[in-house]
Amino acid sequence: MALGLVMLGVGCASGPEQVESPVVERAREMMRARKSRQGNLLLRCEPADADVYLDGVLQGMCTDFGGGPSGLQVGTGLHRIDVKKDGYWPYTTYYEPSSARAGLTIRLKPME
Repeated sequence: MALGLVMLGVGCASGPEQVESPVVERAREMMRARKSRQGNLLLRCEPADADVYLDGVLQGMCTDFGGGPSGLQVGTGLHRIDVKKDGYWPYTTYYEPSSARAGLTIRLKPME
């Protein structure tokens, strides 16, 4: 039985920072734009313990996103934000992030 030896060489001629072409530059621009379109939304609510939903998924209470190191992290594109609490009318808005940090103050109205 004869065994053959196969050699495979894998390598990279240059690092990504050394590659220059119009296609690579356009890809870099798109990556920078994509990162900058994510948002950080600071929320202040009355009542403060109202629930916050992002695109229909519970994210936490409003107090979780009132500041500190960060607010509600929102990805690219248009998103639906709902704030709800039993005994109050729900609040709904839509938000499309930019590179800036945004703030939203919400006062839920009691159902009477």
